[in-house]
Amino acid sequence: MKSISTIPGYRINEYKLVLDPRAELQHKITTVKKEFNEAFKVAAAISSKVNLALVTFTQYELMEERIVSHLKPIAMSYPPFKVELKDFGSFPTHTIFINVISKIPVQNLVKLIRHETGRLLKMNDENKPHFITEPFIHIATKLQPWQYEKGWLAYSHKHFTGRFIADAMLLLKRTQGEKHWQIVQRFEFQNIPLSVKQGDLF
Repeated sequence: MKSISTIPGYRINEYKLVLDPRAELQHKITTVKKEFNEAFKVAAAISSKVNLALVTFTQYELMEERIVSHLKPIAMSYPPFKVELKDFGSFPTHTIFINVISKIPVQNLVKLIRHETGRLLKMNDENKPHFITEPFIHIATKLQPWQYEKGWLAYSHKHFTGRFIADAMLLLKRTQGEKHWQIVQRFEFQNIPLSVKQGDLF
């Protein structure tokens, strides 16, 4: 008998909704990650894609279409905004990240997503969506205590600046156990008031 996760439609995926920095900034952040890993002997593979996560969740694939249809009007109603990055922060004793100093528009977007789609993103009581209310871009996670201590000693004094215009969000997915994420949908921020029904636009 097949396990439920292998029946078509009942396949379980990991999802994340992210903001995608422009290519030059992604490259700059990837370089920082590589330098950190080399300096503190972190064995984790570095993804070529750097993004700023808004929500992470696990859900059945059959829910994907409904989730996409709920996210579209949220993006359509939201204006593009500037994301400012500055210097480094940490979660003792395991993570070092780049600070997002323009938090308000990111937090407001996360609140809107939670309000409009919260129930859809929850698979069950064990698998609830994680809404990231304090935005950041991680440099290294799951660090050993010595890696964190030495790393934070160095990076708490280092400087970093970057900025990008968030003009869209991406829904990414991967099957449980897979390494690579694929794009499900790109949602552009169009600043069209939500009171305008989609059907009225055409």
